Amino acid sequence: MDALFKALSDPARRTLLDSLRTRDGQTLQALETQLDMTRFGVMKHLGVLETAGLITTKKVGRFKHHYLNALPLQEAIDRWIDPYRVKPAARAVLDLKSQLEDEGDPEMSKPDFVMETYIKTSQDRLWDALLDENSIPHYHFICSKATRDGDAITMLFPDGSPMLVNRLLSSDPKSRMEWTFEPHWDPTADIPASRVLYLLKPEGEFIRLTVEHYDLGEPAVPGEGVADGWVRWASGLKTWLETGDDAHIGPMDRAEA
Repeated sequence: MDALFKALSDPARRTLLDSLRTRDGQTLQALETQLDMTRFGVMKHLGVLETAGLITTKKVGRFKHHYLNALPLQEAIDRWIDPYRVKPAARAVLDLKSQLEDEGDPEMSKPDFVMETYIKTSQDRLWDALLDENSIPHYHFICSKATRDGDAITMLFPDGSPMLVNRLLSSDPKSRMEWTFEPHWDPTADIPASRVLYLLKPEGEFIRLTVEHYDLGEPAVPGEGVADGWVRWASGLKTWLETGDDAHIGPMDRAEA
């Protein structure tokens, strides 16, 4: 937490975070126009933010793209702010089959959203939690049940209606899996299917989980929509694996505020 608060204490670094909140995935060249300082100075600030876990990067070709990683901020809020809210935590909300005509490596294209977190668990447990339909309701922020049909997992709302379908496209055991992301939470909207990549990397007694979301039909805005759903999903997954307690970190009911 010390690195987090140190990173947030500098106005230049807050400006960079604000810029990424407005438009995620910017390169150094784009970000340096936000500050009146040298490229080296901007690089130093980005390094502090990356060390604190507030941004994560993805290199595509010669360019490194920077993404706001909201999870550390959500964890700080959960630890110090939520316990003091005088109200019940009534939480509920919305949390491709992809037409892969291009058979190129998805990791060579620029993701629309990237998030990283560290989970104190084994690689086997995390891998199984992502694949097992019976595990998903223990940590998903809204899904109360999940069913499997071959390589397809359907997540269901509490009323039994489908919320999301994931189809496994490819995997490297214990380290990488690629899924479709087929939204069904709004039957009146034609939300396009997209793709999600999970990357697992052991680091001591922790596993670094990286989520990369590709082919989104609209920008991923931190704190809203799909981006907000990923933060709640990852927080619930981390809590469940580390404590064994079910964790459904759904959005707050504004009427209860």
